[in-house]
Amino acid sequence: MNRLEEKIRHAIGLNGPMKLETFMTLAVGDYYANCDPFGAAGDFITSPDISQMFGELIGIWVADTWIKLGRPDQFQLVEGGPGRGTLMADILRATQRVDGLHQAAQIHLIETSRRLRECQEEILQDYQVFWHDDLDSLPALPVIFIANELLDAFPIRQIECRNGQWHERVIGIEDGNLTFGLIPVDIDLPVAEGAIKEFCPQALSFVNRLANLIGQQKGAALLIDYGYDDPMHVGDTLQAVKNHQFASVLDTPGESDLTALVDFHTLRGYLPGMNLFGPITQREFLMNMGINLRLEKLKAIATPEQKMDLQSGYVRLTAADQMGTLFKVMAFCHDPAMKLGGF
Repeated sequence: MNRLEEKIRHAIGLNGPMKLETFMTLAVGDYYANCDPFGAAGDFITSPDISQMFGELIGIWVADTWIKLGRPDQFQLVEGGPGRGTLMADILRATQRVDGLHQAAQIHLIETSRRLRECQEEILQDYQVFWHDDLDSLPALPVIFIANELLDAFPIRQIECRNGQWHERVIGIEDGNLTFGLIPVDIDLPVAEGAIKEFCPQALSFVNRLANLIGQQKGAALLIDYGYDDPMHVGDTLQAVKNHQFASVLDTPGESDLTALVDFHTLRGYLPGMNLFGPITQREFLMNMGINLRLEKLKAIATPEQKMDLQSGYVRLTAADQMGTLFKVMAFCHDPAMKLGGF
């Protein structure tokens, strides 16, 4: 039993069953504070770790968006949840020949983990970088915001319909073990026996505040994550991943990555006044951004082994049975007349 589990058990003993949202907040916070989860040596691999092409195409999107914003002589390039900094490094490498962009860009990273900030500082050591715990401390400049696999880590609530009544999923202790339980909850939803619905209040609040920021300061945002765009979606999507394998959500909290699918349909309703694009599949977005052309150009100068790696990365990013369709891409901007790339 680790220290976080002891803390959770103590809180349950004092206050009774713990809401899933609270449990997930504690577990995810502890996980990112103490682990380096990314890459082959971590618990999971994200798109920037799979192929340089992903970050390069996001870099092209950033450059295109900056140009469409009128090439502001100062703007903030912001990444939320930047992992080890690989995506930002690829974006900056891909845009270094875009006249004036690097001179105009301030690099801002939203990261709460001290451990990951150290990784980001190392990989981005050639650039001046500013770190933030949240959106609130960003400067008053036009914004180009990027987030890959950020929203899936926000803690969720789950409700389940049993015996004609909605119940909230909580964590308690039974026979000495952490276990899931249900407590009745008053919620205005049609009864659907056996259905499980998920809500992510913190993610909705985050994108709403991001939209307000972009509305005030002008700019655009690109959000990439695995999720769904179905108002009728039901089911339990909460999962734990440890050492690249699925694990028990309640086993050794803080030692595995907890995520849930992103509800893009609901997110759209929290972006007032924004010009919305998508969500579309990651495959569609990367194809629209020219991944096939980029693949062929890289293969033309690659060794046989590098060609195999490039093809493997391409398949993982775009194939329907890999990340191509489960992952969705959504963007928004302040200008109703602006057409963002990739959509």
